[in-house]
This record gives sequence, structure tokens and C-alpha cells, in this order.
Amino acid sequence: QDAGNHTLLTEFVLSALSSRPELRHLLFFTICLVYSVTLIGNLLICVVTVHPTLHTPMYFFLRVLSFLDISTASVVVPKMLVNLLSEDRSISYLGCVTQLYCVVFLAATEWYLLAAMAYDRCVAVCSPLRYAAIMSPRACLSLVLLCCCSGKVVAVVQTAWVFTLSLCGPRRINYFFCDIPPLLLLSCADTSRYERQLLSATVLVIFTPFCLILLSYACIISSILKISSAQSRHKTFSTCSSHLTVVTLYCASGTLIYLQPKSSNSQDAKKILALIYTAVIPTLNPLIYSLRNKEVKEVLIRVTAVLMKK
Repeated sequence: QDAGNHTLLTEFVLSALSSRPELRHLLFFTICLVYSVTLIGNLLICVVTVHPTLHTPMYFFLRVLSFLDISTASVVVPKMLVNLLSEDRSISYLGCVTQLYCVVFLAATEWYLLAAMAYDRCVAVCSPLRYAAIMSPRACLSLVLLCCCSGKVVAVVQTAWVFTLSLCGPRRINYFFCDIPPLLLLSCADTSRYERQLLSATVLVIFTPFCLILLSYACIISSILKISSAQSRHKTFSTCSSHLTVVTLYCASGTLIYLQPKSSNSQDAKKILALIYTAVIPTLNPLIYSLRNKEVKEVLIRVTAVLMKK
């Protein structure tokens, strides 16, 4: 169909991670291994945190985070793996809409969840006597539902904005999945207004939770400094350091991807950052939380020992 001098797009063609055929099989097996570790690691976290000794809000949030990581990787990685070995790398218009919606929804929800996790740690350290009352199971579930609802609103608005733009040829997306920056490059209309809106959304989704996280950690550090025992200070901070590491990884990659949405010169760099965001970080989360958390390691060892006996 023609609209003026432009061809309306009914499908898109995604690019492979590498245009060099000799690297495709190596990339396929490497990413397949990373994806397998992501699934196994996060599923283990989901199973381990159900253990009675880990029935606390911190591990409830960690279980939800692991589920979101599995979902994020599963939305992007399987299609990426198929495209590495296939010459037909097309994705339908509806498939692209669905993938973009899922990616934005999961990313936004995860950011809000990280802020909720920081609040949980803040209450645990700053108000330990009131912790059980403030972070009740109902309050924790309400926070997770609020994160999901906020993520849904962001995803609906961003997806609707992108696909109401006039997208015209070429239909090739210089990216391995449907995301906002590469889709903007296909627009045949002025996107400056949308880019300003995307900047506002980036501030809302990334920097607002990040500021809340920093505020929580400022309160945590203030409380930690009041603890007289050096051993107690170290133990208290170690329970927060894993979460802070994950926040730093997400913030660094997320801001670099979305702060310059229509910069064609940085698309290759953005592809690497997007690969880290969607495939590598979900793999690192279980390692960060399990290796730096004594309680998780102890339960993991016990569960593994029981499974090996069977």
C-alpha cells in the first residue's frame, strides 16, 4: 500500500547480531548457554526463596525479580537465536508491537520493583521493630501489583506512541528485537516531539525510581553509621550491596540506550548494551544475590543435597 511516496510497513526484518557468517554459530551457542544459565539460575532462585526460612519480604521481591528476568530474556532471546541461524529474519507488524509492549512493560515493572526492594531494605534497617507491621504480606503484594500496573501504563503509552508514527521504508530494523530507538529511525515524519516525550518517560521510569533508591540508601547509610559494632555494620551493608549492584547495572545500560533514541551512529553500541540488558544482566542477578547472600547459599546447598540424594 502506498501513502504518498511512502510504503506502509506490514512486517519488519530484524538484523542478526553479526553480519559475519563464521561468527553466527559461535554466537548462537554462547547466547544459548547464557539463556540456559538465566533460566536455570532464576528458576533456582524462585524455588529456593519458597523455603520456609526465607519467607520474608526481601525474598518475595527477589522471587518476583527472578520471574521478570526470565520473562525479559524469553521475550527477546529465542527470536534472536532463530535469527542467528535463519536467513528469514522477518517479524510481523503485530509481532513487533507485541514484543515492544512486553519489553517496555517488563523493563518498567522491574525498575519500579527495584525501588520497592530499596524501600524494603530501608524499612528493615531504619525501623527494624516496625518492619513486620509495615512490610506485611498484603503490603508487599500491593507494592508488586502497583509496580505491574505502573509498568503496564508506561508500556501502553510508549507502544501506542511509536506505532501511531508514520513508519515507512526501509523495513529493515538495525536491531535484534523491536525496541523504541531503532523503530524511530524508520519514521518518515518529524519525531522531535516524540523524542521529548521519550526523554520524559525515561526520567519517569528510570531516574524517578533511581532517586527513590538513592534516598533509601542515604537513610540506610545514615542508620548503618550509627551502629557501634563494625561486624554488624558490615553484615547490614552486605544485605544491601547485592541490590545496589543490580541497580547500577540496569541504570548504566538503560540510560545509555534511551537517552539518545534516534542516534543512528550509536546503533551498534546500543545493540551491545541491549544484549547486556536483556540477556546478560538476567543471568547475573541470581549469581549476585546467591553468591553474596549467606542465607540463600545455605538453602541452595540444602536443596541441592536433597535433589542429589534422589
